[in-house]
Amino acid sequence: MQQVQKVIGNELALFEKKFADSVKSTNPLLDRIMRFIIKRKGKQMRPMFVFLSARIAGEVRGSTYRAASLIELLHTASLVHDDVVDNSIKRRNFFSVNALWKNKIAVLVGDYLLSKGLLLSMEHGEHKILEITSRAVKEMSEGELLQMEKARRLDIDEGLYFDIIRAKTASLLASACSSGAYSATGDEGVAEQFRLFGEKVGIAFQIKDDLFDYGQDNIGKPTGIDIKEKKMTLPLIYALQHAEKADKRRIIYTVKNNSTDRNKVNEVIEYVQRSGGIEYAHGKMLQYKQDALQLLDTFPDTPALQAMRELVDYVIDRKY
Repeated sequence: MQQVQKVIGNELALFEKKFADSVKSTNPLLDRIMRFIIKRKGKQMRPMFVFLSARIAGEVRGSTYRAASLIELLHTASLVHDDVVDNSIKRRNFFSVNALWKNKIAVLVGDYLLSKGLLLSMEHGEHKILEITSRAVKEMSEGELLQMEKARRLDIDEGLYFDIIRAKTASLLASACSSGAYSATGDEGVAEQFRLFGEKVGIAFQIKDDLFDYGQDNIGKPTGIDIKEKKMTLPLIYALQHAEKADKRRIIYTVKNNSTDRNKVNEVIEYVQRSGGIEYAHGKMLQYKQDALQLLDTFPDTPALQAMRELVDYVIDRKY
């Protein structure tokens, strides 16, 4: 992402230092875990959206750095808690916090990260940015619980699917764009425009993850994980909506009762591929991407806007 680095490379470098400072602790165990987390952080995609939103809408300020830190703190906390909920022992090919320090410590670490984010905003009186991000935390929790509830019966239709991913996945990216724009302008209307932009990009991001589960790219990990976890994703929903009754019963029975059988999972994957579910989901993903970018057409075609387009392309074209 050369244009992204060219436009906000300096801001990201400074953010790295500010973020590391924001999670320091006088507790030796906690500080050691924080250093572990920082060394294994991802690409910081959400802070990129914060800074680019600020640059497109206005200019990067001190509050923009705090907004980026708050978003990254909330995102990291959610990942730590997700690993506990899912009993995952790996995160980005490294051992997860709960695998190394057990669940009780991992939950407390997630709580610590959340509290640091809240305090960061309160100490600087940035109540609107705190409101924007707190709403995302609420929606993420509601989306996750709704998915868990519906997964028991596998009765998720397309409308409910989009409700779930809008809350569970897209809300945090929406808050990143919204808080970035607000930090630069103090304008709630502009912040809402960027919230909608981030929400649509976040939905496209999740659909891309759905497609990975059907072997659309060589990502170095087994496909069918969502099926094994009985998650109703868009390709499968489409396939079931257009299936004959007998096929629909068979697929639902397999997902409910044989989701750990590799051969049975492969049968489901092959059925979804034959049904046109992959093509349908891919088309939906591209539509959300196009709708997102159109929301930024009111802004000048600056290097920052070009970098944002590059970042959105990366979200859609990424290989993992």
